[in-house]
Amino acid sequence: MSATQLSPLLFPLLRQLSDGKFHSGQALAQHYQLSRSTVFNLIQQADKLGLRIHAVHGRGYRLVDEMSWLDLQDLRTRLLAVGQDYLIHAQDQIDSTNSALFAQALAGAPHRSVLYADYQYAGRGRRGRSWQAPPGGGLAFSVLWRFEQGVNQLSGLSVVIGLALARALAQCCPAIEKLPVKIKWPNDVLAGYRKLAGVLVEAQGEMDGPSFAVIGIGVNQRLPARFREEIDQAVVDMDEMGARVNRAEVMAVILTELSTAMAEFARTGMRSALQEWPRWHAHEGRQVMLRSPDGTSHGGLVSGLDQAGNLLLKMPDGSIRQFGAGEVSLRPLP
Repeated sequence: MSATQLSPLLFPLLRQLSDGKFHSGQALAQHYQLSRSTVFNLIQQADKLGLRIHAVHGRGYRLVDEMSWLDLQDLRTRLLAVGQDYLIHAQDQIDSTNSALFAQALAGAPHRSVLYADYQYAGRGRRGRSWQAPPGGGLAFSVLWRFEQGVNQLSGLSVVIGLALARALAQCCPAIEKLPVKIKWPNDVLAGYRKLAGVLVEAQGEMDGPSFAVIGIGVNQRLPARFREEIDQAVVDMDEMGARVNRAEVMAVILTELSTAMAEFARTGMRSALQEWPRWHAHEGRQVMLRSPDGTSHGGLVSGLDQAGNLLLKMPDGSIRQFGAGEVSLRPLP
């Protein structure tokens, strides 16, 4: 199922149906000044997204599953309470929060700008992969961070951000023995070795400064089965982990952890991240296979990170090689 832009009329309708009650097609049509056929077509569009809508003759429509939406005022209040001064914008749908915020950054958007979307239909992950966030199914947002230093001093930033995201999600999710929150280098967040969240960092600027990074964050909250079927790896969502928290709470925790991590990165670089990394890395001390874009493979024992956040691999001959995140993909060996 390829995701596409939705009718803007669908989002207020879904919010109305999110109260768990039945709403007649006639009442919905009157409330939103639409025809009954338009309401029916919108319901069909939601069904194609994998959103289960119960239709009962004489009673109307209701969402079968609970659906969460971001309360922007709640988020701002939570951040203000812990002294976080992000500039947050939210919209119903977007192709890619990273692409949009990157363009805004080039046009002068301020430091600590955040762009959130309830539905992301053409998001991007690492190595050219897509990252979709269906309505109510995932958190998708991007953060603009500006630096005085140049892009050549931002090595390891992806690792720092991955650690911050893992810490935040570990706070939000119950401690389940079979689903511990871990990281797959450089910054995929896993639970029980299934992907829970991911990060895409895109940086630009002068070699000696200033520079900026757009940090895209995607979290699986409650993925419809139809979306899961098209994902080419094992995934898990917060609902499956028993995390019953609202979006504002999750985003506030993530943005607070991100702010703390970025302040530490500015003070000490990778020092704190390197100390913390072994505890969080899902494959530390394990045999893995790294595959390059050209198809070549490298097998060895994971042996930490270097000062730039590159993965260190102990090769069969005893030598240590370093690999950059943009060069390879990592797969554990049995």
